[in-house]
Amino acid sequence: MTTPSALERPTGVPSARRLAARLVLLPALVLSLLPPRRIRAVLGLARRGARPATAAQAKNARDAMCAVSLRCAGPKGCLPRSLAAALLCRLTGSWPTWCTGVRVVPPFTAHAWIEADGRPIGEGVPDDYFTRLITVAAVSRSGR
Repeated sequence: MTTPSALERPTGVPSARRLAARLVLLPALVLSLLPPRRIRAVLGLARRGARPATAAQAKNARDAMCAVSLRCAGPKGCLPRSLAAALLCRLTGSWPTWCTGVRVVPPFTAHAWIEADGRPIGEGVPDDYFTRLITVAAVSRSGR
């Protein structure tokens, strides 16, 4: 039996931001079909030259993706949502930390999300709720 639930879809996302979100949605959906090592490689290329995203930039990108896509707004849309939000940030020259991992408390659940300043963006959970298994962070200009 399923429990009815309502999706929270952000409002007030500017139309230009919605258009940009729709632009990155298809590549994110295709990317979500790839194996983890390929996703990591593609994101590693995409992040080059980007500055670290602020929490506000990351939240705006995540909100835009949830506003334009029911799949991204849904409970099982974490992978395409996180990929699309990262790509949307990249369009503006920034890059959040893209993460995949598992929930710390049982039951075991895999999850994908974006972070800024070391904190999950828009997840509504404590900072230590997930254990990171794969991360793709912005690269510093010094190449370290």
